[in-house]
Amino acid sequence: MPTPVIVSAVRTAIGRSFKGSLVNTPSEKLATWILEAAVTRSGLAPEKFDDVIFAELNYGGGDLARHAAVAAGYEHLPGQAVNRHCAGSLTAIGNASAQIVSGMERAIVAGGVQSLSTAPLMKWRVPKAGEFNFVEPWMPPSHPETPDAPTLDMAITVGWNTAQKAGITREEMDAWAVRSHERAIAAIDEGRFAGEILPIKVELADGSITEFAVDEFPRRGTTIEALAGLKVLHPEIEGFSITAGNSSGINDAAAAVAIVGDDLATAEGLESLATVKAWGASALAPRDTGFGAVAVIGKILDRAGLKASDVALWEINEAFASVPIAACREYGIDEELVNISGSGCSLGHPISASGARQVTTLINDLRRRGGGIGVSAMCAGGGQGGAVVIEV
Repeated sequence: MPTPVIVSAVRTAIGRSFKGSLVNTPSEKLATWILEAAVTRSGLAPEKFDDVIFAELNYGGGDLARHAAVAAGYEHLPGQAVNRHCAGSLTAIGNASAQIVSGMERAIVAGGVQSLSTAPLMKWRVPKAGEFNFVEPWMPPSHPETPDAPTLDMAITVGWNTAQKAGITREEMDAWAVRSHERAIAAIDEGRFAGEILPIKVELADGSITEFAVDEFPRRGTTIEALAGLKVLHPEIEGFSITAGNSSGINDAAAAVAIVGDDLATAEGLESLATVKAWGASALAPRDTGFGAVAVIGKILDRAGLKASDVALWEINEAFASVPIAACREYGIDEELVNISGSGCSLGHPISASGARQVTTLINDLRRRGGGIGVSAMCAGGGQGGAVVIEV
């Protein structure tokens, strides 16, 4: 059977939703640009690709992958939409890899796109006899709501529940978040992201056009003292420790990888950036969503025949700082090997794009360090987790 290998990995810079550089850039444009870049950087002719799989969330349905294929002039490419909440683009990469291994397809672009800045506002019809107006703002719930797992308040469902269950203090979460910002700023200043970011021309809120090529969410000079001064998000809950500072951002971005069979890569003379060794998902009770990353790491290591000590670098999404801290405790992971270029608390969390962004950054960080095994993992709405294992 063919082995799936990644021959290109690219992302946009990450924007701050509603206030940042991508405020007027819809998902369709982001999807088209990132698809074109993934194909071009692969070195494989567009006509030799078989499919596009893009994760999307809160964008009113549709199929961004097919839209992007047509907009890019790749009308021969079908498109598949994937939704596993935060882990959507990791699932897209896994689905593409499975298609390659099966021999049913030979080359696929997989990734995710998120534009919360331009996402449509959906409305819900309140069930009342004789009334059919859709009047109430509505977002599709990730799970049936319970008091300990509200569907629209992840600060409780993910951040707080995880911190409580794992015994993680606010001081520990704030310290993790500060380090995340320091690492992201260092990566930007050292030019580490330059090779993975696709510069794009965007329209700003004032109507002017500019090139966007630098992540804008990390905050320079973030300190423990500054984060300690932030108000908690739920002061009415005794001991509540989740703040905007130890939570991920609300962001826009796109990211994608091109995956082909190793036989095709050899025949076409393509450079293999990484081998996809394993992929998978897991689930827990929705109140334990933050432990989705913990659960899926155990599953994915077992599937890949690996131990935590075999992993050179980790990307564990900082949906809240409590999530990677809990995972590190569970598996004895050295925190110095986790999110070495920043993550959700600093770079931000463009939901459907985050998994592919993590894999893209992980490939480049591993290559700079001489290779090895990398694991990208994250929790996802409704008590889920997703992960991909690569080797450089």
